[in-house]
Amino acid sequence: MIHPAFRTIALLAAATFAIAASPPSRAAPHGNWNATVNQGSDGAYTLGNPAAKVKVTEYVSYTCPHCAHFHKEADPLLRLSYVPQGKVSVRVEQVLRNPIDLTVAMLTNCGEGRTFFTRHNAFMASQEQWLAKYDGFTPAQTARWTSGDVPSRLRAIASDFDFYAIVAHWGTTRAQADKCLGDAAMVKRLTAQTEAASALGVDSTPSFAIDGQVQADTHGWQALKSQIDAKL
Repeated sequence: MIHPAFRTIALLAAATFAIAASPPSRAAPHGNWNATVNQGSDGAYTLGNPAAKVKVTEYVSYTCPHCAHFHKEADPLLRLSYVPQGKVSVRVEQVLRNPIDLTVAMLTNCGEGRTFFTRHNAFMASQEQWLAKYDGFTPAQTARWTSGDVPSRLRAIASDFDFYAIVAHWGTTRAQADKCLGDAAMVKRLTAQTEAASALGVDSTPSFAIDGQVQADTHGWQALKSQIDAKL
């Protein structure tokens, strides 16, 4: 669990930023469902056939160890079996629990929409490594995450966790990352996703919806797989 001193995401969303435009996502050629990415009006990204018989929504937090475990267990099977057939699509919605979640979400949403899942998968797959750094931070470091203007807070988090080095693998410079971390429109979209999930009754991560219906007592791959299979 992340330090309880973190302020709520709603406070972050209330800050003033310089607004940047969100780049459009691009659809892959018809039939290449594993590379087909679409962005909804709320900013959330969906992988796979837009007309898939079963539409799965993942409600995830980047600092949730159970989410990372689910990702490692489920993602290879979804990408190798379900999504390529065009029968299942996967939508990711952010559940922001703390400023670290917000920082990572801002960076996974930084860049072309068609490569969102590349960034999302990389942060999830490496969560154990970068989150382990938390225990080594001093009180002075973590104080920077909740004081000053919001872009400065997010930049401090990105620096402390070496997130700039991660995004550099995709050709994103520090200046480009900082521009994304100062995007007010993105903050509002991500905060709205969290609020919408809460309104649907999502109170833990990971949680899942199938065809818009949140699945009770479903927080892992085996339970979700059974529900997907039952609808195919």
